[in-house]
Amino acid sequence: MCGRFALRSSLHQLVDQFLLASSPDLSLKPRFNIAPTQTIVALRRPTGSPARELAGFHWGLIPSWAKDPAVGNRMINARSETVAEKPSFRAAFKTRRCLVLTDGYYEWQQRGSRKQPYFFHRSDDQPFAFAGLWERWLDPQTGNNKETATILTTEANEQIAPFHHRMPVILEPENYDSWLDPELSDRSVLETLLTAPPSEALIIDPVSTLVNSPRNDDSRCLEPPRELF
Repeated sequence: MCGRFALRSSLHQLVDQFLLASSPDLSLKPRFNIAPTQTIVALRRPTGSPARELAGFHWGLIPSWAKDPAVGNRMINARSETVAEKPSFRAAFKTRRCLVLTDGYYEWQQRGSRKQPYFFHRSDDQPFAFAGLWERWLDPQTGNNKETATILTTEANEQIAPFHHRMPVILEPENYDSWLDPELSDRSVLETLLTAPPSEALIIDPVSTLVNSPRNDDSRCLEPPRELF
């Protein structure tokens, strides 16, 4: 699964790496401990436009037909194996796919009487993208739209399996355009993109237990633990 991640990269870096046509009107600050129900940053491609759009989304997808927005609290992740069939996700899977931007995520492993957090990131610490879905929900009380998103997961590869049996789907850059294309709805084609990366693709570092609390959101979360195991 994916329940916490980081995005420390600057807006300028994201514009360059993800080939945005222009710098979006979006204020970004380094995030070290993004948690469910908070705002996440993702790329999408609006229908009829070739340009990628960077936007903020509430983390926890709320289906357009939901009566209670609290349902989104349980939908921070979607299983890639069933996402095309589940009523909560199948409409978004057809036309509302996105790239959730990150430069690393956290997972925990039991070590004796406590759980040790680990940070999974690229060796060069460059940002990368999770496969995501987004949805627009209309609040009947206020009449306002709320845009929400979820992160797709798949079976963990050999590197990640000792920490968790699931991992987020990390898309390869050459597959970004296909995943974002709202006119591509061929399930068989899309599902070929939703695979685990090769083992050893990420660096795994033990980090401070400060990350256990979503109240902590600064660089101390990534410091080595004071006592390793």
